[in-house]
Amino acid sequence: MAAPIGNVVIPGDIFSFTQLKSTDDAKKILLGPGLKENDLEIKVIRPGILRYRKPGVYWVDCHHKRYIPSKGESVIGIVNQKVGDIFRVDIGGSEQASLSYLSFEGATKRNRPDVKVGDIIYAKLLVANKDMEPEIVCIDSYGRSSGMGVIRNGGFLFHTSLNLARKLLNPQCILLKTLGNRFQFEITVGINGRVWVKAHSDIQTIAIVNAIVASEYKDNDQIKEMCKRISKAVSRMEVD
Repeated sequence: MAAPIGNVVIPGDIFSFTQLKSTDDAKKILLGPGLKENDLEIKVIRPGILRYRKPGVYWVDCHHKRYIPSKGESVIGIVNQKVGDIFRVDIGGSEQASLSYLSFEGATKRNRPDVKVGDIIYAKLLVANKDMEPEIVCIDSYGRSSGMGVIRNGGFLFHTSLNLARKLLNPQCILLKTLGNRFQFEITVGINGRVWVKAHSDIQTIAIVNAIVASEYKDNDQIKEMCKRISKAVSRMEVD
């Protein structure tokens, strides 16, 4: 029997790897938030809806307020402190993450990155488990930034629910596609529920932020209609 993709699961539910593989041809199965490997079985540790994405990625989609770090996830953090060669970064979890000055592209002992307290950081979790403090890096496995690093181009940083952040990161997100047809803007989304947006003007930036926040419980048709109204309102305000 295949795992109930799209159905509600609760903590304590157990699936076998055979059940998951019956829904996918991937050779390797990756477990995301809400799922934990227990011997030869997969145990649900959070209530929510069991989700699946090719190739072989499974997780539990649930509404919760506090972000629980998971290895490999991309997050937006705020530098709170510098201790020796380590930066302490708030990523919205129960404890701050550590970031080494060498975890930037091209960084050496002589060529240190320009990072200050209060800076916004887009990074990836390298270490995340219950026995160690989270560790983040701003480089990929090839030592390149790949878009990660300090964000200092103005813009606006705001918080959303973790569920909305995951929706924005979906390649099929209708909201960002619709907004992209009407405005030119930059956006960075952290899986930890933080979003950074910068548009051509402050009016457009605020409009996009409001559209994102208001879209969480709307369907695709409602989102398209909302974006149409926002675009007309922004046009009138910029003309005035």
